[in-house]
Amino acid sequence: MLTISEKYQAVISLLSLLSGLAPLLFRLILAPALIIAGYSKLGISGDWQNWYDVFLADPDVVAWFGNPDWGLGLPLPHLLAFLVGWIEFIGGWLILIGLATRIIAIPLMLIMLVAATSVHSDNGWFAITPTNPDTSAARVLTWLDIQGADESLENSRQASERLDKIRSIIEEHGRPDYLYETGKPVILNNGIEFSAIYFAMLLSLFFTGGGRLTSVDWYIKKIVT
Repeated sequence: MLTISEKYQAVISLLSLLSGLAPLLFRLILAPALIIAGYSKLGISGDWQNWYDVFLADPDVVAWFGNPDWGLGLPLPHLLAFLVGWIEFIGGWLILIGLATRIIAIPLMLIMLVAATSVHSDNGWFAITPTNPDTSAARVLTWLDIQGADESLENSRQASERLDKIRSIIEEHGRPDYLYETGKPVILNNGIEFSAIYFAMLLSLFFTGGGRLTSVDWYIKKIVT
C-alpha cells in the first residue's frame, strides 16, 4: 500500500507541472466572450462624432440599462453601462494574458451575477431550449424530484413541436439547402446557463489565479519572490 501511495503522490507531483493548463483553457474561453461583450456596449463599436464618444457607452445600451419597460430599469444607466462595458472589455484582455487575474475576476463575477438575476433569471436555466426531453439535463433533476424539472421537460416537448412546424414550413415554402447551410434553427431560451458557467469559471480563476507557466501573473510572482 505504501508503494502505491508513493507512486500516486509522484504522479500527482508530475501533474502539478501542468496545473496551469486548466486556468489557461478557462481564460481562452472567457476572454473572447468578455471582450466582445464589452466592445458591443461601448462607443468604439459604433459611429461617433466626437473623439470622446469612443470612451462612452453606446446610447442604445444606456437606454436598455435604464428603461424599466423593455430594459433592465437600472439606476444611473449611463454610469453603469460605462463601467460594465469597460470592465468587460479591459477585463477580457487581462483575463486573456493572465494579468491581475484574481482582481479582475471580482467585478466580472459581480457582472455575471447581475446578468443572471436581472436579465436571464425569468427564462430558467437553459440558454438554448433542449428539444428532446429524453436527453435534456432536466431529466436527471426529475429523478431527484427537483421542482420545475417536469415543467422544463414539458417545455422541451412543446419547443420540439414548434421547431418541427418551423422546419416543415421551410421544407415546403422555403429554401432549406440555403437556410440550413450554416446550421439548423434552434429555440433560444436565453436562460442563466452561460452567465452561471462564466461565473463558475471566474470563481475558479479567482482561487487558482491565471495559472502556472501560462499567465503573466505567474511570471511576475516569480520575479518578485
